[in-house]
Amino acid sequence: MNPSVIAGLTGATLVGLGLYGFILHPHPLRKLLAFNLIGSGVFLVFGIVARRGAAAGFRFDPVPQAMVITGIVVAFAASAVAVALILRLSAANSDLSLDPDARAEPSDGEGP
Repeated sequence: MNPSVIAGLTGATLVGLGLYGFILHPHPLRKLLAFNLIGSGVFLVFGIVARRGAAAGFRFDPVPQAMVITGIVVAFAASAVAVALILRLSAANSDLSLDPDARAEPSDGEGP
C-alpha cells in the first residue's frame, strides 16, 4: 500500500468520523469540531487528488492545491464566526444544547 492510498483512506476516515460526530452530538461546539474534522478530511483527499492528478506536464496539479488553500482560509473564518455565535448562544441561554428534548420547559403544575 503506497502513501497516497493511506492518506486517501485517512481522509475518508476523517470525513466518516466527522459525519458521525456531527449527527450524534447536540452540543454546538462538538458539532463545530466535527464539521472541521469533515473539512480536514476533504482537504486531505483534495491534496491526494492534486498529487495523483498531474496535468499538463506539471509535477502536481495546481488547481486542487489552490482549492485546498482557499478552503483552509474559508474554514478558519467560518470557524471563527461559529465560535462567536456559540459564545453568544451561551450568553443568552444557560443550556447550550441544540437538542429540542433537552430544552423542554419545565411544567409548573398548571393545566392548559
